[in-house]
Amino acid sequence: MTNLEKYDKQFLKTFSITAEELPEAKYQKIKRWDSLGHMELMAAMEETFDIQLATLDVMDFNSYETGKAVLRKYGVEL
Repeated sequence: MTNLEKYDKQFLKTFSITAEELPEAKYQKIKRWDSLGHMELMAAMEETFDIQLATLDVMDFNSYETGKAVLRKYGVEL
């Protein structure tokens, strides 16, 4: 499984959305992406990619697309 597939899987699993919804996925624009959902996603990303996100990066991780840039800072190529 590629890193992008792992990344997508966490969004699909955490928020119960379809693959077609991923590109437009944004914090508080998806029903389940509230503060609790956000922390669930962050924990899943940390576990999946064996990283520890800094607080500012957790706050910046506010959309599907921005999340890719955040993970690149940790050496995760998607």
